[in-house]
Amino acid sequence: MTGLSFVDVCSGAGGLALGLEQAGFRPRLLLDEDADACRTLRTNRPHWKVLQTDLLDFDPSDHPDSYDVDLLSAGLPRVKSSATVGRADSDMEERLLKAAVYLVHAIRPRAVLLENVPGLADAEEYEPFREFARAELTHLGYEFSWFVINAVDFGVPQNRRQGVLVAVEQQRAGAFRPPAPTVAVPRTVGETLRKSMASRGWPGADLWAAQAGEPAPTLVGGSKNRGGADLGPTGAKRKWATMGVDGHTVGNAVPDRDFVWDPRLGREGMVKITVEQAALLQSFPESWEITGLKTARYRQVGHATPPPVGEALGRAVAEALDGSRAVTAAG
Repeated sequence: MTGLSFVDVCSGAGGLALGLEQAGFRPRLLLDEDADACRTLRTNRPHWKVLQTDLLDFDPSDHPDSYDVDLLSAGLPRVKSSATVGRADSDMEERLLKAAVYLVHAIRPRAVLLENVPGLADAEEYEPFREFARAELTHLGYEFSWFVINAVDFGVPQNRRQGVLVAVEQQRAGAFRPPAPTVAVPRTVGETLRKSMASRGWPGADLWAAQAGEPAPTLVGGSKNRGGADLGPTGAKRKWATMGVDGHTVGNAVPDRDFVWDPRLGREGMVKITVEQAALLQSFPESWEITGLKTARYRQVGHATPPPVGEALGRAVAEALDGSRAVTAAG
């Protein structure tokens, strides 16, 4: 697995790109329209070429290094369900999905990887987009598959189902297989965060970690059009409460030695997850610095593709591309 290159659009905090790097890919170009996200990328990988621009405004002819790449990847903003289709940002998200497909026309990568909500892979309401993608990619000579994966199957302590489209040039497509789970026993919130919960001397960290003995519900980053950071919709908040966590907000600091953890007292007796801890639940390395103010930082984390998922997908694509190269060389 050598010398594989990629262009990543809607890169966010870099979870997908980091995973692809761990799978052996080298980025030619990453782009995102958000200034905080671009600062995050540049802070952690100064050698990456990062472009702050809207995907809808991106012209690859101005960036010739985006041509002749092995992979075009995109962890696109989540499209909304039919219940929110009238929202102003819903149409924008669907336009970004189509823009990513149209970009394939321009740069002609050897493979394409798009990641989004699980329903995009099989729900009836997204059939029009699947038909659009099918028509465009088939016309360009790609074979493709839709599938759903859960981040918890790849060592991420979070139930996070993701819909994935992988398209590979026809002459290379036969070698692609969706990634198989890499762990049999899910990681839990407690084992992931116990060390950080105890970092300021809180004596209740072990007791709390024992109660938080299951994976987290899906972290949701929200949009720029809504208020402050929280850990997700009502169902997710109820799930967090069973683990003694206040899901209505994101904390500024982990508990100190004087904190009294008693969920019977309501939200005041619960711990609050910090942005750094949310990043651990997404399986970012502790060294990965998320830049910006708290809400902007949490938004980047909540929208990210967990790096282990990116790595597993990257390895599956790399095996297909390298396998086809080996067959071609042997022939």
